[in-house]
Amino acid sequence: MPSLLFCGPKMAACGMVISIWGVIMLAMLGIFFSTNSAVLIEDVPFTEADIREDKQPPQRIYALYRQVGINCFIAAAVYVAVGAISLCQVRLNKRQEYMVT
Repeated sequence: MPSLLFCGPKMAACGMVISIWGVIMLAMLGIFFSTNSAVLIEDVPFTEADIREDKQPPQRIYALYRQVGINCFIAAAVYVAVGAISLCQVRLNKRQEYMVT
């Protein structure tokens, strides 16, 4: 039976730590973008045309804020998946330590 183990214990632990940090950071950014935080305006991809052509100027900018917030939540979900894979690798590495070959 082929083994599902593809990384060592240190790499798996590093993946878990980075995943935990990524989930926390991106979830907080997603929350702040969803609440239209003024501090993050430099990270919203808008042009002058977005401001000039909009009949209700803040609405297009708010839509861009929401889109960036959704992107942050999607990236956090990817980090959750990577963390789950890393957790499985840690468990497989621990199980392999106890096996006698």
